[in-house]
Amino acid sequence: MSFMERMNSFHLDILKEIGNIGAGNAATALSLLVNRKIDMSVPSARIVTFKEMMELAGGADEPVCAVFLRIEGDAPGSMYFILSIDQADLFVQSLTSSDYSFHQTPYDEMAMSALQEMGNILAGSYLSALSDFTNLSLMPSVPAVNVDMFGALMSFGLYEVSKESDQCIVIETLITDSSKMDKAVKGYFFLLPDPDSFEIIFQSLGVQE
Repeated sequence: MSFMERMNSFHLDILKEIGNIGAGNAATALSLLVNRKIDMSVPSARIVTFKEMMELAGGADEPVCAVFLRIEGDAPGSMYFILSIDQADLFVQSLTSSDYSFHQTPYDEMAMSALQEMGNILAGSYLSALSDFTNLSLMPSVPAVNVDMFGALMSFGLYEVSKESDQCIVIETLITDSSKMDKAVKGYFFLLPDPDSFEIIFQSLGVQE
């Protein structure tokens, strides 16, 4: 039985709490960046199969905005923050007070830069919280931003993880800017540790082999 399969509700609650701490730190950083209050929360943290992960994004052929980065340090891996095109439009328009859209090319450089900065803040905040809980050194690489079909964007990370498992950690994230949005922006963090990192992370969370 894999480490993923040994995860229970207690460990998922820990992951959700880690996500909420990271979201709180990210919300503070974003609020300072745009000079108004941004709220973030994590409604759920769970283990999903690759098939379920594809379904969350609307299917492998669904166009999405993605922030991708590598996790470096004690437990290397890949991390993605995924937004639907509509949700990315809503978020960037709120952040920049503009009418930027990812529905047509060429994509505006300012819009892509805003997504990259958001991904940098979110990933750094989440990994900092995860590092505090596990006592592991985890550092994000410089994030890359892309707009493409979900299956194409995930291909590298899935190839690495599929050597060990067909599951990944997904953390749902809600972002609210009450002064700019009528409803929250929903995105998903997908955490895909490299094969050798599964054991390191899960044992640090108390999951025994």
